[in-house]
Amino acid sequence: MGVQRTDLDVRPLGDGELPDWIRAMRTGFLRTPTPTPREVEIRSGAPGRLYGAFDAGRCVATYRSFDQRVTAVGGAPVAANAVSNVTVSPTHRRRGLLTRMIDADLRAARDRGDLVATLIAAEYRIYGRYGFGPAAGATEWEIDVARTGLDPRRPVPEEPGARLDLVDPDGVRALGPALHARVHRGQPGAVDRDARWWQRATGLYATEDEPWKEPFCVVHRSADGTVDGLLVYRTDEKWGEGKRPLNTATVEELSAATPAAERALWRYLCAVDWIATVRTGPRAPDSLVADLFPDARAARVTTAADWLWVRLLDVPGALTARSYEAAGSVVIAVVDEPLGAGGPSGGRFRLDAGPQGSSCPPTTGSAELVLPLGALARLWLGDASVRRLVDLGLVGEERPGAAARADVLFRTGRRPWCPDLF
Repeated sequence: MGVQRTDLDVRPLGDGELPDWIRAMRTGFLRTPTPTPREVEIRSGAPGRLYGAFDAGRCVATYRSFDQRVTAVGGAPVAANAVSNVTVSPTHRRRGLLTRMIDADLRAARDRGDLVATLIAAEYRIYGRYGFGPAAGATEWEIDVARTGLDPRRPVPEEPGARLDLVDPDGVRALGPALHARVHRGQPGAVDRDARWWQRATGLYATEDEPWKEPFCVVHRSADGTVDGLLVYRTDEKWGEGKRPLNTATVEELSAATPAAERALWRYLCAVDWIATVRTGPRAPDSLVADLFPDARAARVTTAADWLWVRLLDVPGALTARSYEAAGSVVIAVVDEPLGAGGPSGGRFRLDAGPQGSSCPPTTGSAELVLPLGALARLWLGDASVRRLVDLGLVGEERPGAAARADVLFRTGRRPWCPDLF
């Protein structure tokens, strides 16, 4: 890191500074710099906390955080500080600006009582320095419809009494929030969506440089009429020689509260006339789509990468907020690397956990596992293996067998996933 300049002013935004902040943010993300009046209007009404770094009155770094709820293992909604819109202008890199912004924001979040911080990392190597770790991944598939082996004559949905209905954006705004709340509770790593999210997703906040084109929207209703699935997708228009349809459908949203609804929506999409290829968009790594078809090789992985990153702001609070399927205990020494072992989230704790609940008090007992805060974040949502982290040299096993016992505690049957980009 370069020498920090103390004359650079890092602070919350003041009146009239939003257009300059947006310009710096757009520059950092390699977009046309000057914002439109519509974008300034939309941003001015967005919730959250905006920080900037200023050099001689000009914004040269941006940072936003906002309140969020992330689902822990077991379904508990956990108070989170979501981080987004982080940029540093190319002229001001390596001057400690991100460090100053994120340190102030995370300390304030901890003081508010947030248990974790979350973000979607554009670059992998940045946020480990600040105690974040990749806690949930995402996988994208491309489906060769002709190869799936699905019988086009087979009825969809198959569940007796269930049905599929096309809806418009008004219908999505009316039906989507209740469905998402239901799905959100059962998916570790999922985050909440406010009314503004649904308005933006259905075209109410389109801008000149980000126009919105209405997609196709389908809901799945169970036999009693309850909406338990939503599919949103777009298509291109491509034809090959001999009038052969070569259209591609790209999924923007597929939420399902039941496996039957998810199966029905994927099969519906693969049965739409003229669609030759389906691109799933980011999905849970253990999505049903990977093995849903008679020929599973029809679904080809195109991307498998990190997605949701987490930093634990309150280790005991975060570890006791989630559930545990098996009983056991382990003493962990958590090193808050950015600030050292005495940092605000570091310490030594004894986790006693089981199906009936858990406790995680500080302890002076001998540590069985020594791990940086980012490694603990990998374990919090149940996706990582302690044994593998030990083998990678990211976790120290101080007592033989401790990694195996911790794996029994932390691992879950369903892999975490965050359906949203924020």
